[in-house]
Amino acid sequence: MEKRILEKEIIKVIKTIYDPEIPVDIYELGLIYDIKILDNYDVNILMTLTSPNCPVAESLPAEVEEKVGLIEIVNKSSVDLTFDPPWTKDMLSEEAMMELGMY
Repeated sequence: MEKRILEKEIIKVIKTIYDPEIPVDIYELGLIYDIKILDNYDVNILMTLTSPNCPVAESLPAEVEEKVGLIEIVNKSSVDLTFDPPWTKDMLSEEAMMELGMY
Protein backbone atom coordinates (compact mmCIF):
# COMPACT_ATOMS: atom_id res chain seq x y z
CA MET A 1 0.00 0.00 0.00
CA GLU A 2 1.28 3.46 -0.84
CA LYS A 3 2.08 5.64 2.16
CA ARG A 4 -0.23 8.44 1.02
CA ILE A 5 -3.14 6.00 0.78
CA LEU A 6 -2.31 4.65 4.23
CA GLU A 7 -2.12 8.20 5.56
CA LYS A 8 -5.65 8.86 4.28
CA GLU A 9 -6.82 5.69 6.02
CA ILE A 10 -5.12 6.76 9.26
CA ILE A 11 -6.78 10.18 9.06
CA LYS A 12 -10.15 8.49 8.46
CA VAL A 13 -9.64 6.45 11.64
CA ILE A 14 -8.48 9.49 13.64
CA LYS A 15 -11.58 11.39 12.52
CA THR A 16 -13.69 8.85 14.45
CA ILE A 17 -12.11 10.02 17.73
CA TYR A 18 -13.70 12.99 19.46
CA ASP A 19 -12.60 15.28 22.25
CA PRO A 20 -15.24 14.65 24.94
CA GLU A 21 -15.57 18.36 25.72
CA ILE A 22 -15.90 19.60 22.13
CA PRO A 23 -18.24 17.90 19.60
CA VAL A 24 -15.58 17.82 16.87
CA ASP A 25 -13.14 15.06 15.92
CA ILE A 26 -9.54 15.52 17.04
CA TYR A 27 -8.21 15.80 13.48
CA GLU A 28 -10.45 18.75 12.63
CA LEU A 29 -9.64 20.27 16.03
CA GLY A 30 -6.02 20.45 14.91
CA LEU A 31 -4.72 18.15 17.64
CA ILE A 32 -2.75 15.98 15.20
CA TYR A 33 0.52 17.70 14.34
CA ASP A 34 2.24 14.98 12.31
CA ILE A 35 1.79 11.45 10.99
CA LYS A 36 4.96 9.57 10.06
CA ILE A 37 4.76 6.24 8.27
CA LEU A 38 8.02 4.32 8.31
CA ASP A 39 9.07 1.85 5.63
CA ASN A 40 8.13 -1.10 7.88
CA TYR A 41 4.63 0.42 8.35
CA ASP A 42 5.24 1.55 11.90
CA VAL A 43 3.25 4.75 12.41
CA ASN A 44 4.35 7.57 14.68
CA ILE A 45 1.84 10.29 15.47
CA LEU A 46 2.67 13.61 17.08
CA MET A 47 -0.32 15.19 18.76
CA THR A 48 -1.34 17.69 21.37
CA LEU A 49 -4.33 18.32 23.60
CA THR A 50 -6.45 21.43 23.99
CA SER A 51 -4.70 22.02 27.32
CA PRO A 52 -2.08 20.25 29.46
CA ASN A 53 -4.78 19.76 32.12
CA CYS A 54 -7.15 18.03 29.69
CA PRO A 55 -9.10 15.32 31.54
CA VAL A 56 -8.39 12.83 28.73
CA ALA A 57 -4.62 13.43 28.71
CA GLU A 58 -4.01 9.73 29.35
CA SER A 59 -6.86 8.10 27.47
CA LEU A 60 -7.03 10.15 24.24
CA PRO A 61 -3.46 9.43 23.01
CA ALA A 62 -3.93 5.78 23.98
CA GLU A 63 -7.16 5.63 21.97
CA VAL A 64 -5.40 7.11 18.92
CA GLU A 65 -2.55 4.62 19.25
CA GLU A 66 -4.94 1.69 19.64
CA LYS A 67 -7.29 2.56 16.77
CA VAL A 68 -4.48 3.36 14.31
CA GLY A 69 -2.78 0.12 15.38
CA LEU A 70 -5.90 -1.80 14.35
CA ILE A 71 -5.44 -0.84 10.68
CA GLU A 72 -4.45 -4.13 9.09
CA ILE A 73 -1.25 -3.00 7.36
CA VAL A 74 0.05 -0.99 10.33
CA ASN A 75 2.82 -2.89 12.07
CA LYS A 76 2.93 -0.78 15.24
CA SER A 77 1.55 2.62 16.17
CA SER A 78 2.87 5.07 18.72
CA VAL A 79 1.75 8.51 19.86
CA ASP A 80 3.97 11.23 21.20
CA LEU A 81 2.29 14.05 23.08
CA THR A 82 3.63 17.59 22.82
CA PHE A 83 2.55 21.02 23.93
CA ASP A 84 4.96 22.84 21.65
CA PRO A 85 3.45 24.69 19.99
CA PRO A 86 0.50 24.93 22.35
CA TRP A 87 -2.92 24.34 20.81
CA THR A 88 -5.00 27.42 20.03
CA LYS A 89 -8.36 27.96 18.37
CA ASP A 90 -6.47 29.08 15.27
CA MET A 91 -5.67 25.40 14.66
CA LEU A 92 -9.33 24.53 14.09
CA SER A 93 -10.17 23.52 10.53
CA GLU A 94 -12.90 25.35 8.64
CA GLU A 95 -15.11 22.29 9.15
CA ALA A 96 -14.59 22.45 12.92
CA MET A 97 -15.27 26.19 13.00
CA MET A 98 -18.53 25.68 11.14
CA GLU A 99 -19.49 22.79 13.44
CA LEU A 100 -18.86 24.99 16.47
CA GLY A 101 -20.72 27.98 14.96
CA MET A 102 -17.60 30.12 14.84
CA TYR A 103 -18.20 31.37 11.27
